Amino acid sequence: MDRDKIRKRFGYILLVSFVLLTFFSPVGRILKIPNEITFFEGQTFTLPTATFVEANGDRDHLQLQKENEIQLQAKQKGESEVVYHIAGLPIKKVHVNVLKDFKVIPGGQSIGVKINSKGVLVVGYHQVETDTGKVSPGEEAGIKIGDLITKINGKTIESINEVGSFVQEAGEKGEPLQLGIQREDKEFETQLTPQQEKGDSNYKLGLYIRDSAAGIGTLTFYDPKSKKYGALGHVISDMDTKLPIVVKDGYIVPSTVTSIQKGANGVPGEKLAKFLNQRNTIGNIEKNNQFGIYGTMHKTLSNPVMNEPIPIALSHEVKKGPAKILTVVDNDKVELFDIEIISSIPQKFPATKGMVLKITDPKLLEKTGGIVQGMSGSPIIQDGKLIGAVTHVFVNDPTSGYGVHIEWMLNEAGINIYENEEKAS
Repeated sequence: MDRDKIRKRFGYILLVSFVLLTFFSPVGRILKIPNEITFFEGQTFTLPTATFVEANGDRDHLQLQKENEIQLQAKQKGESEVVYHIAGLPIKKVHVNVLKDFKVIPGGQSIGVKINSKGVLVVGYHQVETDTGKVSPGEEAGIKIGDLITKINGKTIESINEVGSFVQEAGEKGEPLQLGIQREDKEFETQLTPQQEKGDSNYKLGLYIRDSAAGIGTLTFYDPKSKKYGALGHVISDMDTKLPIVVKDGYIVPSTVTSIQKGANGVPGEKLAKFLNQRNTIGNIEKNNQFGIYGTMHKTLSNPVMNEPIPIALSHEVKKGPAKILTVVDNDKVELFDIEIISSIPQKFPATKGMVLKITDPKLLEKTGGIVQGMSGSPIIQDGKLIGAVTHVFVNDPTSGYGVHIEWMLNEAGINIYENEEKAS
């Protein structure tokens, strides 16, 4: 056998040995540990090890217990590291970030949502029948569906009720209106001359407009310290334009589920509910974005299933397997139902659709067929921790859908779990 063949075979043996060492041996499992792990004060985190491997860490922040695996117990918040050694040679360093203990009260209650937009929203064009033919003054003025009319003749507009008098006065005088328009992140002005409807004394903009939206959803969490809450887990969009509603203000109220339209393949189901009392507001709405709605609560809602604060789990802690959701399907009764986490993506940056979940509870499947509209925001509980919220249903499989990780909803609520207590205060 010549030297080249010997060299190649030796190379193959080394390559196979390296692969086996990296992916299948105890050392391989150690090398695949993330370079950084984060968990909360008082919690325990498990790391793999081997009998011939030594590991040490900062005893001021961590307590290490070693048998077949290392149990890291966070004694206090702060940063530390665990270093693995073989015969005194370091093979792996893991940065450990211990966060201050943090807990929130899980939701599950059905809530009514009322949002007032910033200005009036253009949701369509209207053709005005004039003596000279049909025309839409709004369309001719360059206004687009989804635009917000925020000012008329320099005055801030907050509701539809304020628009009519400006339109009529300008029409009777034959003068154009000066409109302030917000289109996504841009603001500009345009002129619009109202037109008189044939056979009618009223003048028209040639636009369909709306200033508010209402619906139902599910409360996800409530922080008893800051009074902040999060709900829905996804954005509220206008039903006509499909664009996110820019919030001026709004409120949430208790609601009760009156009936369920069961979901089926291709047809999402829906909770039918009514507001219990629109004057009995329990919180305001300050933000509406892709992660849900957020604000401050000034009244608490009853949750007999879980009424005490529980820990949260970061995205890397969520695992495949059994979990539960809190939601309402009868009147205002919060119940726990079984689900399965099919997959979860550890995320370092805020993103929606971090989990795929499947409803497995026979009672819930019989009642709803799976995930239905109005269930969005239902908190997901795994191993006694709040891990996220239900957000979307798969249209072709109503038993399955997406969830968002709770750390991103907390972030949107203005709760920074990574900040130390001194900075937060």
